Amino acid sequence: MSSLEGKVAIVTGSSRGIGKEIALRLAGLGVKVVVTGKTDEPHPKLPGTIHKTVEEIEALGGEGMARKLDVRFDENIQQVVDETVEQFGSLDILINNAGAIQLQGVADMPPKRFDLMMGVNARAAYACAHYALPHMIDAGWGHILMASPPFKIDKAPGKTAYALSKLGMTFIAKSLADEVAEHNIGVNAFWPITAIESQATRHFGMGTEEDWRTPEILCDTVEAILKRNPSECTGNAFYDEDVLREEGVEDFSKYLVVEGSEPPPFSAMLFDPEYQ
Repeated sequence: MSSLEGKVAIVTGSSRGIGKEIALRLAGLGVKVVVTGKTDEPHPKLPGTIHKTVEEIEALGGEGMARKLDVRFDENIQQVVDETVEQFGSLDILINNAGAIQLQGVADMPPKRFDLMMGVNARAAYACAHYALPHMIDAGWGHILMASPPFKIDKAPGKTAYALSKLGMTFIAKSLADEVAEHNIGVNAFWPITAIESQATRHFGMGTEEDWRTPEILCDTVEAILKRNPSECTGNAFYDEDVLREEGVEDFSKYLVVEGSEPPPFSAMLFDPEYQ
């Protein structure tokens, strides 16, 4: 396990929810974190802003920088990457956490919504990696993580666009891992088995608190992956539980939102017949 002290990370979609918690965890490990998202000003219905996350990072004694970012636009991504390197001197870690979700079939979802999901999920993961890679290659070290599931299905009726966009992120991770293996850059995907407490699970009615785990399980997962040698840990699509079992975790009850509950494998069920 290596220290992450002094590394520089961009975390997309980190004004709230899972992305915010990952940003805070990285800051606590000594990582300089660039917090990105579209929420620059307080939202009337949603908590948090990119600036609020940076305030919390600084309260922990860490270093952070807030940058408004719409991951659908290349020039915006390029600008954030350039400003990251200008401010902190490097870019070592990219967490592609920003995401869009809508579970509908082809007849119900208009192409415009399809474009949005592909743009925020698969295309954004590709574009952010494209602009980050030159700096990682120059440094001879890097980690890129995609918030996307393992390949377990060959069709997804009722959620065609969402599955295509999320599995596309995993396909990028696995392909890119081989492309940059010689540069000591690890590229992996990670995915929770159960639903994680977040604004998304609440907004889309994905069960109740008894059905959720806390974001801490993904923070622990991300930390474990990033502390591994990137040349030895690459090309994987991990479930959170599998990573943590490798780290010696046997009891997952500490991650429960409601003590004593037994959350179903909702997140895995979306893409894995073994859990259905």
